[in-house]
Amino acid sequence: MKAVVYDRYGPPDVLRIEEVERPAPRDDELLVRVHATTVNRLDCHTREANRSNGLVISGVSRLVSGVRRPRQRILGTEFAGEVEAAGPAVTKFGAGDRVFGNTGLRFGSHAEFTCVPETGRVAPMPEGTGFDEAAAATDGALNALWCLRLAGPLKGRRVLVYGASGAIGTAGVQVAKHLGAEVTAVCGPRGTEVVKAIGADRVIDYTKEDFTSDRDRYFSVFDAVGKQSFAHCRGLIEPGGTYLATDGFRNLLLGFWTSRFADRKVMFKLPPRYTQKDVVLIKDLMEAGSYRPVIDRVYPIEDVAEAARYVETQQKIGNVVLALDAAG
Repeated sequence: MKAVVYDRYGPPDVLRIEEVERPAPRDDELLVRVHATTVNRLDCHTREANRSNGLVISGVSRLVSGVRRPRQRILGTEFAGEVEAAGPAVTKFGAGDRVFGNTGLRFGSHAEFTCVPETGRVAPMPEGTGFDEAAAATDGALNALWCLRLAGPLKGRRVLVYGASGAIGTAGVQVAKHLGAEVTAVCGPRGTEVVKAIGADRVIDYTKEDFTSDRDRYFSVFDAVGKQSFAHCRGLIEPGGTYLATDGFRNLLLGFWTSRFADRKVMFKLPPRYTQKDVVLIKDLMEAGSYRPVIDRVYPIEDVAEAARYVETQQKIGNVVLALDAAG
């Protein structure tokens, strides 16, 4: 089968297309023919061994993904496609079923075929959804669900989403609205109309206005891109409120300290725990019209390096999709 592989850490140019052996499903696994996948933040950080985040984080990253070279040659976490075959213990899915989901740190979806456990983060594709949209549905939404659930009940409360035009941010705006929050979105000028269209109650263009000078106070500030800090945002958070982080090991320490000694708490827990029920919830939200993934660009898989370079500009709006064929 055709797959995107890499054998050393580095820039997008280390990625290449190669013919590799098709995986065989175990007894409890599905073999999925992948029609669409994405390039996301996790793919890019893993490919470069998190060098952009400093030596300490890079060292930790290599302990997970391979010290000298990558253990898993094929990246890609999100997928949408059709079940090609199922192991003999599989009961919920059959050949021909359209499915979507997320492989997490197993990776492997930047290929024509990937294997996923029947009980893993996989579900039937939402009705009326194409492969591109389904492929882009899980990463941002799973991250947003994980963070926003840590905040507690949000109905009737104000939430500020920083980085609201990215994959996690656009999902965060919609998930927070689904949970009943009043949402203020902070993004650059390219994303303002998109963020308004997906339901933000108010939008702040950070190139024109310092969002930290906002007179409103928020129950939660959700940093969807990891570019802010608790110290910078603390004045926006009402007593008893939370700062929701998506990365940064300093936030683990702040989470421990603020949970005991502060009236505003940092919420950041590792590892995040995503379940099949979460993917089914995403399916239900999409079918109900409460959530739709935002797609910026679609690249053929042969242009994966170009797609990765675009993701690394940190200027994308929503998601970047890789199409393996023209189906769906």
